[in-house]
Amino acid sequence: MNQLLGLLKCVLKAAIFFTLFAFALNNQQDATVHFFFGTQWRAPQVLVVLAAFAAGLAIGALGMVPRWWRQRVTQQRQDAAAPAQAATQPPISRPDETLHGL
Repeated sequence: MNQLLGLLKCVLKAAIFFTLFAFALNNQQDATVHFFFGTQWRAPQVLVVLAAFAAGLAIGALGMVPRWWRQRVTQQRQDAAAPAQAATQPPISRPDETLHGL
């Protein structure tokens, strides 16, 4: 079962790679991006799309930093308070938690 899942992952990754590769080959025309004050950037269209995608990822990740930071601080505070609470409360039994995903 694990080998089949591993093979499926490899096939999916190969399909994604070849799809993106074909996209890059089909979009080699020059594109011009006009910025402010008359500046412009001329590059192959696939690079412009890739740059826009990367910029979107970076901006999205930077937008999440405050929430991640707050959750980290909250978790550290809870971890610091956990030994005092553990002495007064009985342990909680939890079912096995498994991680799912690709």
